[in-house]
Amino acid sequence: MSIEEIKSKLATGLVENLTNEPSAHYIHILLLRELQSSAIFTTNGQDADITTVGISASDGLVDYSPVMMFKRKQTGSDRRKGKELQRNLINVQDTMDVNKMNQESPESMLYGSAAGDEAISVTSRVMYDTAYSIRDSSVLVEEKFQNAPGDAFAKGATTAIREPDFIMPGALFPCVVTLRDSTVQELIFVLGVTKMNKRYGAATSRIGRMDNHILGIYYGIEEGPANLFLSQEVARRLATSSDGMNSKSLNKVLYSHVLDIEKVKGLVKQAFDEEIEALNIDALGDDEVKEFVDHIKEDEMKKALEEQKVKASAFFQSVNEKPKGKKKGIKE
Repeated sequence: MSIEEIKSKLATGLVENLTNEPSAHYIHILLLRELQSSAIFTTNGQDADITTVGISASDGLVDYSPVMMFKRKQTGSDRRKGKELQRNLINVQDTMDVNKMNQESPESMLYGSAAGDEAISVTSRVMYDTAYSIRDSSVLVEEKFQNAPGDAFAKGATTAIREPDFIMPGALFPCVVTLRDSTVQELIFVLGVTKMNKRYGAATSRIGRMDNHILGIYYGIEEGPANLFLSQEVARRLATSSDGMNSKSLNKVLYSHVLDIEKVKGLVKQAFDEEIEALNIDALGDDEVKEFVDHIKEDEMKKALEEQKVKASAFFQSVNEKPKGKKKGIKE
């Protein structure tokens, strides 16, 4: 399918030009993030981000503690990649410094920026939510220690130098990235960033290799299921297909050392597709998604960014031209 054909099919989820008034156009990108090397997802700099939740089984509630990939761990990494691509493809300079962003750049117009010299702030139109591992943190988190430096031949272990918790390779995080009131050029940009971004978490120059599997593209006038629901639903379905949905089979899934990635991909998509049947959300076909995503290469990204740069500049200029005291940015 051509870009124009895709654009036509996604019409209820896209806008032609940037608008300052939210109009309930949503595009949802269904992902399975697969960690391919150790990563650090921590808030306090030491301990892995985890939480405790429960899943109902036929014989009671099973509680477990999944690893969390906070929304900012995803957003920050994707934004850095987006600004990097802008510089490379269309020579637009921008920064991650919140008070010095180039507000007219396609990336800042889409992902948002703080008030600049004109006192105009731009709200992000790309919505992320915290993603949760399917398995329990006890089989995904490992601690690594280093001894303190010294000259002695024999020395005991010490925590003077301590590495933070590491998330082990093989961790899987189902999640959805949602674009609100976006143009087809912005969709191409986000899909390109998702395809090309390979590093998440802290110390990404050494660790944090991630493969983002794009499982589906959806469109409509409302949001779909939450990330936590998807992770829990995959665990439920894996347990049910094994020995039935009881606490024993569920714990076997939650504490297993490996999961079948291809099976999980299918179950994530199946869970999402079934949940949206009662919602105002439609989907591109699997073949259409593959063709569209495969089509997004350097030339297509460059073209989309050039076109969006014109739209972003025109929009920002129109906001700047409002009478004094009435300037405003894109609001929630």
